[in-house]
Amino acid sequence: MSRKALVERKTKETQIRLSLNLDGTGASQIESPVPFLNHMMQQVAVHGGMDLELKAQGDVEVDAHHTVEDVAICLGEAVKQALGDKKGIVRYGAFSVPLDEALSRVTVDFGGRPYVVFQAECLKPGRIGDFDVELVRDFFQGFANHALANVHVHAEYGENRHHIVESMFKAFARAVRSAVRREEGASAVPSTKGTL
Repeated sequence: MSRKALVERKTKETQIRLSLNLDGTGASQIESPVPFLNHMMQQVAVHGGMDLELKAQGDVEVDAHHTVEDVAICLGEAVKQALGDKKGIVRYGAFSVPLDEALSRVTVDFGGRPYVVFQAECLKPGRIGDFDVELVRDFFQGFANHALANVHVHAEYGENRHHIVESMFKAFARAVRSAVRREEGASAVPSTKGTL
């Protein structure tokens, strides 16, 4: 069974088209007006083992907030669609990723209850190029709300903003990859409720 999705979102602030194949090879075509976001979405595709095509436009003359948040919303909706009834998936995933001096840990649960815990005391306010690091939490919140996922992001330590954030996105991608994997021989929804 194919686990693919296509999401289009058009508002007065953004126009986004995102296609996803959860069982891909990590191939990606990413185009948005936010270069650092493009770099992070490539990490999601490669380390998440998913094929991802993204074409986004947004009102970056205001700032990048709407574009970043709406891309996350679309990614969350696409993962939710691609998972369907969630029968046979692992459901939970956790991964830690180092990048030089930085280490991040992300844990996810596709249990149908959106929630975000974001602990990143080492991520000091500021920018990575033109990218405001405040948008990182907004990305994970947008994803969790629309994937109906519980997402815990912990930046354990680090000094370089780029390294900290990139380690977060890589850990997120690997955690999602683990959680959406089909368990061999499993055909039930992984919940005592019988639904997620």
